[in-house]
Amino acid sequence: MDIVLQAFGWIGSILVVWSLMQARVLRFRWMNFVGSVIAAGYNLAIGIWAFFAMNAAIAVIDAYWIWRLTHERHDAAVYKVIPVQPHDAFLHHVLSIHSEDIRAVQPTFEPQAIDEDGSVFLVVRGDENVGVVAVRGEGNGVGVVQLDWVKPKFRDFTPGEFVYRESHALADAGFRTLEVPASAQADHDYLTRMGFTQRGERWVRELAA
Repeated sequence: MDIVLQAFGWIGSILVVWSLMQARVLRFRWMNFVGSVIAAGYNLAIGIWAFFAMNAAIAVIDAYWIWRLTHERHDAAVYKVIPVQPHDAFLHHVLSIHSEDIRAVQPTFEPQAIDEDGSVFLVVRGDENVGVVAVRGEGNGVGVVQLDWVKPKFRDFTPGEFVYRESHALADAGFRTLEVPASAQADHDYLTRMGFTQRGERWVRELAA
């Protein structure tokens, strides 16, 4: 059998197996899709029809989910923003379970530092919590974002936009301006997409009333 064809088959198999190790939902689907397409082509070339049919079916299923997930990523009907109290038991349960990941994303954040006079929001998809945004009030309608965290599996999506853009939760909480310290950990591309602009040592976003 031609060595190039064999290599082609191995690449498809490796991608399918590697996809199963991905935590991010969309990344998993894309890798699984590409691996299945390659594997289907390989099985077609060597005439193994059962495995061709199986991989072709997997590729079609992956294509459907990629289409659906991509179209849902900006859908306000899918993601909801729920304000909670800073001492909410479920909030601190989430922060405790995901403390290692939160620390890796925002090393300076400490759960006990959540301001009692600030505002905290859970971003949910159906009945699953996918992220947390905590804002400390500084008076005069100014809020400083203490935490903007999303579960690893949802990081290919943009649930944060439903707090900053689609939801009126921040304005309803009395904030007119949001600020994020321009630290080394700040994701400048993400902040720009969320409507923040850099002003000196902080990223700033004005909120509509």
